[in-house]
Amino acid sequence: MAFDVDDITIDVLKELGNIGSGNAATALATLISKKVDMDVPQVKILDFKDVPKILGGEEVPVVGIYFEMSGEIIGNIMFVLSLESGKNLTNILFNKKNNSMELDEMDMSALSEIGNILASSYINSLSALTGLKLTISVPSLATDMAGAILSVPAIQYGYIADHVLFIETQFQEGDKKVTGNLFMIPEIDSFKKLLKSLGVC
Repeated sequence: MAFDVDDITIDVLKELGNIGSGNAATALATLISKKVDMDVPQVKILDFKDVPKILGGEEVPVVGIYFEMSGEIIGNIMFVLSLESGKNLTNILFNKKNNSMELDEMDMSALSEIGNILASSYINSLSALTGLKLTISVPSLATDMAGAILSVPAIQYGYIADHVLFIETQFQEGDKKVTGNLFMIPEIDSFKKLLKSLGVC
């Protein structure tokens, strides 16, 4: 199903991105007791089939943190990082300099928690903007090629979820830069409900 995505829709969704990113930056700064700079997020509505391009292709290795979204909006949320951004993020968290691209158990646990903080920030912002009751599951983390990571929501919702709300978030602490890609993947009826609740449909 096609959606007419006009400038008003994008402006409203950018506001969601700004609020969510601001909350996420505050939560992250509190967690690490350091100042975190966060860029204005890039917000788009994408066709699901175009998501691999955003990540650099299906064969790029990434870290994917997956949540089920329930309540008045049903679907999935995925927070996806390149391995480099994932490592930069754990280096920020643990105040270390580790140039290895390997993620150990502590790194993965920390990334799950950060993914949880970010996803919760956006969900809470969305709930505040729309008045909808929303919850997310505990995070599930995997490292794999982007195509394999994306197959999780594709298998579950691919036949009914054509569109994805994409929020690119970049933040920095010192010289360490992290780019995170948050994908909200509502099923079709939920997508219509979401746009209607935001007053743009």
